[in-house]
Amino acid sequence: MASFFSDFGIMWYLKELNKREFVKFKEFLKQEILQFGLTISCTEVKRATREGLANLLLKHYEEKQAWNITFNIFQKLNRTDLIERAKREIAGHPKLYQAHLKTKLTHDSSRVFTTIIQDLLKENFTQNDRAYFENLLPSNRTVMRPQVVVIKGMAGIGKTLILKKLMFAWSKGLLFQNNFSYIFYFCCQDVKQLKTASLAELISREWPGSSAPIEEILSEPEKLLFLIDSLEGMEWDLSECESKLCANCIEMQPVNVVLSSLLMRKILPESSLIISTTPETFEKMENRIKYTSVRTVTGLNESDIISCFYNLFQDMNRALEVFSLVRKNEQLFNICQAPIVCCMIAKCLKNEIEKGKDPISLCRHITSLYTTYIFNLFIPQNAQYPSKKSQDQMQGLCFLAAEGMWTNTFVFSEESLRRNGVMDSDIPTLLDIGMLVKIRESESSYIFLHPSVQEVCAAIFYFLKSHEDHPSQYVKCIDILIFMFLKKIKTEWIFLGCFIFGLLHELEQKKLDAFFGHQLSQEIKHQFYQCLETIRGNEELQEQIDGMKLFYCLFEMEDEAFLIQAMNCIEQINFVAKDYSDIIVAAYCLKHCSTLKKVSFSTQNILNEEQEYSSMEKLLTYWNQMCSIFISNKDIQELQIKQTCLSDPAFSVFYNHWKHRTCTIKILKANMVSFLCEKHLFFEFIQNHNLQYLDFSFTCLSHINVELLCDVLNQAECNVEKLVVEHCNLSPDDCQNFAFVLMNSKTLKILNLACNNLDKGIYSLCKALCHPNCILENLVLDNCSLSEQCWDYLSDALRQNKILCHLDISNNELKDKGLKILCKALTLPNCVLKSLCMTHCLITSSGCQDLAEVLRNNQNLKGLQISNNKLEDAGVKLLCDAIKHPNCQLMDLGLEACEITGASSEDLSSAFLQSNTLGRVNLCGNAFEISGLALFPRF
Repeated sequence: MASFFSDFGIMWYLKELNKREFVKFKEFLKQEILQFGLTISCTEVKRATREGLANLLLKHYEEKQAWNITFNIFQKLNRTDLIERAKREIAGHPKLYQAHLKTKLTHDSSRVFTTIIQDLLKENFTQNDRAYFENLLPSNRTVMRPQVVVIKGMAGIGKTLILKKLMFAWSKGLLFQNNFSYIFYFCCQDVKQLKTASLAELISREWPGSSAPIEEILSEPEKLLFLIDSLEGMEWDLSECESKLCANCIEMQPVNVVLSSLLMRKILPESSLIISTTPETFEKMENRIKYTSVRTVTGLNESDIISCFYNLFQDMNRALEVFSLVRKNEQLFNICQAPIVCCMIAKCLKNEIEKGKDPISLCRHITSLYTTYIFNLFIPQNAQYPSKKSQDQMQGLCFLAAEGMWTNTFVFSEESLRRNGVMDSDIPTLLDIGMLVKIRESESSYIFLHPSVQEVCAAIFYFLKSHEDHPSQYVKCIDILIFMFLKKIKTEWIFLGCFIFGLLHELEQKKLDAFFGHQLSQEIKHQFYQCLETIRGNEELQEQIDGMKLFYCLFEMEDEAFLIQAMNCIEQINFVAKDYSDIIVAAYCLKHCSTLKKVSFSTQNILNEEQEYSSMEKLLTYWNQMCSIFISNKDIQELQIKQTCLSDPAFSVFYNHWKHRTCTIKILKANMVSFLCEKHLFFEFIQNHNLQYLDFSFTCLSHINVELLCDVLNQAECNVEKLVVEHCNLSPDDCQNFAFVLMNSKTLKILNLACNNLDKGIYSLCKALCHPNCILENLVLDNCSLSEQCWDYLSDALRQNKILCHLDISNNELKDKGLKILCKALTLPNCVLKSLCMTHCLITSSGCQDLAEVLRNNQNLKGLQISNNKLEDAGVKLLCDAIKHPNCQLMDLGLEACEITGASSEDLSSAFLQSNTLGRVNLCGNAFEISGLALFPRF
């Protein structure tokens, strides 16, 4: 009972009493004191809080007597439910489960890494660890509200280790003892093998005995924490599952439905969840799940990695010496942030050093480290080559890995192993050397040591055999694999394409030939050349390719001739550099390219982060190589910089390449860019006379920025025809600057000011539209917080302007009153507007009377978008009658989500058939019979 009290305590049960019951509890306790001569002071009882009263009982009595007194009073309060619950707890089920979990977590079936990984798991639980987990699941003193926390990070980065560390700390009584009676861990890659299950069954799989006390466990859902690991492994659409969700914990359902029901709080909504997944999966599920917080896992830091090396070498000087080799290779250092990979690389380097080999060459590229490590597992210590049996085992693993990559399978049954050539007798060996890990002792399910190990084995498969030799129909040819990897169609493929390119290196080819005892196929290189020919000239394909994926593949291959040939097949590239390693790899590839016409890139905060001078100097060297594309590629016509923050030195490098006299860029997009350089320098940067299209969307522009921008646009030499300043935090005062541009520019025809708070600043713009020198043809004022007075200004502009063809005023509070004002101008026969967009403008059926008048009188209006307004059937009838008028020349009508029903079918059909011009009507999002659409022959 002592352990039970120390973990849960009388205090927890006193907090279950309401205020009235707690007062009565004190009265009954005073009676006990008087009747039995108990040693507690009645005065102390009267003043005590719940916590204080629990402490008083413990202070004056043995725990058993304290509980007996408490139970006796609970009986008088008719709270037998609390008595029963406490007795169940005292019976030991939570403690039994905690003990089981602790034992389970201290055993790792990956025997090679038991020492290192378990050291990471079992190292002292520090104050920082406690703070991290308590911030992960915050609670106040009296209540733990249901939490849904998402932990996101790339596959294999260490999310599972964090969850296991949390469980381990809880099982040792160091964490969340008063918050959770049970913590259950579900790995999605594992449980999806079940196909169907109930939540009760999933819980029972984690229980130490044959039958879990399900009724007791579920009786307090607020005391349950579910850890759902590797959510990306389930591969389901949450929106499709929503209608199938269940609330019954005992009911058998497809596993994805059970987990969806937990995630979407249909089942046990009082429980708490921690979900781990990749960033890509989180992006897909973000709007479907109500989470309370999100945490990003970046893996081990430099100090952690050094500790890992020290644990293996047991000599700090030697550990630091070897670590320095890893630190010099940014890509290698990055992958060491994954705990398992860090241990694997440290062990590999240690083995090579013990053999008297040079570890420097091994750190050349990651493919070299992986293949060396894996092949050494199969070669006896004093032998040069593996046995025939080891070769067969390795080949079987490669077949298994390839099938897994194509089917998104990372947990394999024994039947899967046998199907791919791994015999039952091979499994103990593969477990002993650490290539496979048994996912749970009670079942025969296995995983590769790390997802990246599975990927390198899958890559080797393609050098051993053709995809046609594989027993699985899902395994496709190398060409399809490469394009799927480069286009990121399978987001779970992290290194697969890079490993295939890396295995083409001459040294890797020799290593493969030596291990398998014969020369492997050289066909892959020829297939790569064919892929290049497919890429060349295919703009659509090039647009889909992730530039960083391509760069890493070519970097891993380390073949300059092939690199030059590959890069000169590319006319457009799109890439996001997220870290130092990405900049190095991008620079390596881009400096060999001379055919680019379109470039889109992001460097995020890499070139703005505070670093040591030497590190920043090296980074700027690579950045300089990247920027050389503006000199070596003389035909670049479009450049997009997005999500980028450049320091002064970084911008200077960029600017010095940009201003080169051979630069011919016509389209410049600077989206979500921070100007940290001198303001005037940035706007000198856009004074390129070739520029025709300038887009600053989502870049915050200060008033000074706007003045500098407009100074450039006002220059006689400026040839910008289209300007987009959407979501730029503009103010009404900025409109005056744009007004001057409209009156002075001889080229500006399109201006997009959407999603800025302009309001009455529109007055100066409208005056400019009335100026005889204004040549603007397209104006977008979507979501610009336009007030009632603005419609008079716009109406005057529409009366006088003879150039403006398109106007978008969507997402403003136009209402019927404002529409009436505009329609007075639109109805005039000399109004030249051809296209008008007014979606989400609070227009009702009453406003359709004015619109109908416009349609009957304005023969210039060809497009009208009034979607997402409450037009209803009455409004549609007015519009349809006008469309039939011979003066109406409307060609495109947007009526999406306008609360139209099937009652409008006849009116719409009649208008469509009688009009000589109407070619498109958008009726999506209405309660409109699909059969009605068939009445429109031009649909």
